Amino acid sequence: MNVVPVFNENDAISKGAVQTKENSPKVPFWDNDSLAALLAIELNADLLMLMTDVNGLYTGAPSDPSSKIIHTYCPAIHDPLIKFGQKSGGGRGGMTAKVDAAWLAADAGVTTVIASGKGGDSILQVVSGQLVGTLFSHEGARSFQEQHDRKQAKQKKDKESGASKDAQPASGDETARELAVAARDASRVLQNLSSEEREKILEKVAAELEKHEEQILAENEADVDAAEGKIDDQLMNRLRLKPQKIKQLADGIRSIAKQTEPLRKVLSKMQIADGLVLEKLTSPIGVLLIIFEARPDALPQIAALAIRSGNGLLLKGGKEASRSNALLHKIIVEAVAEAAPSVGKQLISLITTRQGVDDLLKLDDVIDLAIPRGGNALVSHIQHNTRIPVLGHADGICHLYVDARADIEMACSIAVDSKTDYPAACNAVEKILVHSELGRDGRLYQLQTALREAGVTMHGGKRSAKELGLTPCPSDRHEYGTNALTLELVDSMDEAIDHIHANGSSHTECIVTEDEALAEQFLRRVDSACVFHNATTRFADGYRFGLGAEVGISTSRIHARGPVGVEGLLTTKWVMRGKGHTVDHDTSIKYTHKPLPLQ
Repeated sequence: MNVVPVFNENDAISKGAVQTKENSPKVPFWDNDSLAALLAIELNADLLMLMTDVNGLYTGAPSDPSSKIIHTYCPAIHDPLIKFGQKSGGGRGGMTAKVDAAWLAADAGVTTVIASGKGGDSILQVVSGQLVGTLFSHEGARSFQEQHDRKQAKQKKDKESGASKDAQPASGDETARELAVAARDASRVLQNLSSEEREKILEKVAAELEKHEEQILAENEADVDAAEGKIDDQLMNRLRLKPQKIKQLADGIRSIAKQTEPLRKVLSKMQIADGLVLEKLTSPIGVLLIIFEARPDALPQIAALAIRSGNGLLLKGGKEASRSNALLHKIIVEAVAEAAPSVGKQLISLITTRQGVDDLLKLDDVIDLAIPRGGNALVSHIQHNTRIPVLGHADGICHLYVDARADIEMACSIAVDSKTDYPAACNAVEKILVHSELGRDGRLYQLQTALREAGVTMHGGKRSAKELGLTPCPSDRHEYGTNALTLELVDSMDEAIDHIHANGSSHTECIVTEDEALAEQFLRRVDSACVFHNATTRFADGYRFGLGAEVGISTSRIHARGPVGVEGLLTTKWVMRGKGHTVDHDTSIKYTHKPLPLQ
């Protein structure tokens, strides 16, 4: 209603009580904090912020150096640890009242944060998800409890085995750093399992996903309902899971399981000197950080690729898919622990606490590769704010060039499929370049008609806007992500290639032509990760490439490029076998550097 209500507790005194939940006891409000909580519940608010003069809830007095700030409140763990001081002179209940009010709101489904009101940007920091203040939410408390239990179990195991004689009881404050270290430890166990053992883990994961399809779809539907009206259509398309998607995910995981053993593959072998042999072998990268928006289907795909390649995983999903991600993660880690108890659940961690993205990006000493899956803003932010190597692409501006010698029926079919099969996908076509010859014999009109009948909105490039009367496109480099694209006219393939190189994102490009020699030139000259002839751009996908799945599509020019499957999650290591060889200033060794057969 464009009204911001301001309530003053001195003007709102009542002896009555409010029922926050059906069949729950009525709750009286007793001060401004409880009034704020009850009001937030009544308004079904997304977020309640209770501002105070300290940075949040501490285990003791904030002034005591031994006190630790509590970033995520869990009643079962923190209530015995917290020691409240005297009530403030200006209020009625002090921090005790704030905690009671915060949990009252959280218990009714309102995410609540207690933070300092002294800073000029405290509210902006909280809203942007930075790790400030103390979070109160059922989901956060549940995640914290699980992390606390895992840490206690590990410390107990270490103490019993003598690995850590001075181990102290776990405080539950398990950070992303600790999760990354645990993932690395688990990955080292995983990569030393046999290929058959890792295949069994993946078969178990696939079976469990199919078994829990109904629950997964129910949680996803709850996410979709909660996101209605809060996210754009493009994100909503990525968020929604369809029944056939679960089967496709399971099939993809089984396909990954059946792939040739990727680890310890000998890439080269050389005799360095007599009796001294050097091999170059494939090896896991280590710990991967995957940050993804509104794509719950990405979680099982990435997990399967990590399992096959022997990598550990930290996953940070978007809040709009929190229910879907939580259930998918639970199903997968329980399947891993059941199929391979020695690996356990620590291999894959889903970060659901407010460990912000920027905090994760600082962990370059324990995370080996970051892979963002999301929009341009997310990817660009990650690329420019971390020392961790980043694999991915910021834009998906794919081109389709329809040549003068194109079969127009084929061109129409490919154009419609490239745009409408999944408009929000990064491999959907965003610009169609049409040879001007097609405008002279009616084929351009046929192409436009096919697109229009398929529900595609066409915008014009600089030339086509004038000659065809199309609404000008927002820019030469624009990613729509919807059933819209840019149509532009060119006079030659050379002009089309120059346009692609000037305005594309090096993702996927296609030529439609019956001229084989011309097509070969296009395939050779276009400098993109994927280049096709007479095929929809939608084929640029790990599943369709036979990779089983993908962690993403990379447009970078080192390591992996295009759809990234198992091979893209591997690096190399050198293994040397000798018989007491020494260098000794290279005076007593005779180098042969003789290549040896791999078998």
